[in-house]
Amino acid sequence: MAAAGPWPALWAMLAALLLLLLWRRRRAGGGGRVCVAVLGDVGRSPRMQYHALALARHGREVALLGYLRDRPHRDVLRSENIRLVPVAELSGLRVGPKLLQYVLKVLVQSVQLLYTLLRMDQPSYILLQQNPPGLPSIAVAWVAGLWWGSKLIIDWHNYGYSIMSLSHGRSHPLVLVAKWYEKLFGRLSDYNLCVTDAMKKDLWVNFKIKAVTLYDRPASYFKETPLDLQHNLFMKLAKDYEPFRPRYYRAVSPAADRSAFTQRDGSAGSVLKAGGRPALLVSSTSWTGWESLLFSMLIGSDQFLSSPDYERFIEEGAELPALVCVITGKGPLKDYYNGLIQKLHLKHIQICTPWLEAEDYPLLLGSADLGVCLHKSSSGLDLPMKVVDMFGCCLPVCAIHFECLHELVKHNENGLIFRDSQELAKQLKMLFLDFPSLEGKLASFRENLRESRQLRWDQSWDQTVLPLLGSRE
Repeated sequence: MAAAGPWPALWAMLAALLLLLLWRRRRAGGGGRVCVAVLGDVGRSPRMQYHALALARHGREVALLGYLRDRPHRDVLRSENIRLVPVAELSGLRVGPKLLQYVLKVLVQSVQLLYTLLRMDQPSYILLQQNPPGLPSIAVAWVAGLWWGSKLIIDWHNYGYSIMSLSHGRSHPLVLVAKWYEKLFGRLSDYNLCVTDAMKKDLWVNFKIKAVTLYDRPASYFKETPLDLQHNLFMKLAKDYEPFRPRYYRAVSPAADRSAFTQRDGSAGSVLKAGGRPALLVSSTSWTGWESLLFSMLIGSDQFLSSPDYERFIEEGAELPALVCVITGKGPLKDYYNGLIQKLHLKHIQICTPWLEAEDYPLLLGSADLGVCLHKSSSGLDLPMKVVDMFGCCLPVCAIHFECLHELVKHNENGLIFRDSQELAKQLKMLFLDFPSLEGKLASFRENLRESRQLRWDQSWDQTVLPLLGSRE
């Protein structure tokens, strides 16, 4: 009779391991500890930091796990209940074809993440934030949860497979595997959060996953910026960025207390809006091919060869202000587009692309006249957090259309929705006519945002997430 080979023994070992994990899962433990994990940069994951701060506010010990490239918000760094747990980033893997590189990357990341999760103190919950990337983090967090006896909470922002489909197509084998993976392991979680009602419905219809909608809400520090703080910010930025310096006052001493937008009264010491000031437009982008291409709507053709519509309107006699466009964020194509921007010869539009400190970004939004959102969802089911932050600062928004955007941007109420460059240009013309008058659509949108008294993150989190965690162990 032929030998059965090593497979029965292997399967028996795997079954024994699974039984051990399931036995450990029955053990309640971890005290008040929660691991908030993301396979991404902690400093560029505001929702992740908000979760950690909310948990810490309720007395939980929080291990905030992820890449530590950009500095987290100072409230996170100052919290006695939050401990940053770094995950080593994988770089320089250039062996063989791209598919092999991807497989090796996933395997190495799995080992790194599991090793990090199993080394920390036993948590009661693992809150896996910002899926995507779900591969390999969902499976690894599930295994770690089995080992520790922890409950797994997944916070769905989008689908990893839908993002992969942008470059590979929806029928690509890798995309199909990623979709199967998210569907399988997503069902193994104990609780699920998501960012829109549309995603909540889609999770149930297509994945049979029950989720609770936790809308992105602005933190308390996203608010309108007082004039004196605006002035301090503008003077700080003017040291490095030309558009923040007085446009028609080049002869003024650099020490003069004046920016392009504000000036300090020499006698009274109070801050005033500068006469004839330009309009301040803010957009935030990750400088991917898609978002950067979309931003070219504001300044001309895809290769910046044609005069943008806004300049043409002014040259034709429209009473429009000069425009300062501040594009924040980091990304792979930022240097490329900065090179193109430097070659522009625009008379009425100035552009700068600063990377702001975490504490300065809310101040900028609270000082701006209009926000522009170029976020385009791969699934059509998530909402741009950048608009949430803008609304927290009572900053009206022009946003590019996609399927569920109406859950956040109410057209002609708190902002406008556009579909192409021509429509955006017309909206800018309409909003900035007779600027800086306190009448008109722009002022009306801002007033509507003030009166809406929208929930802040802490209130929304307490109502939605806290009941899932129960009383502190």
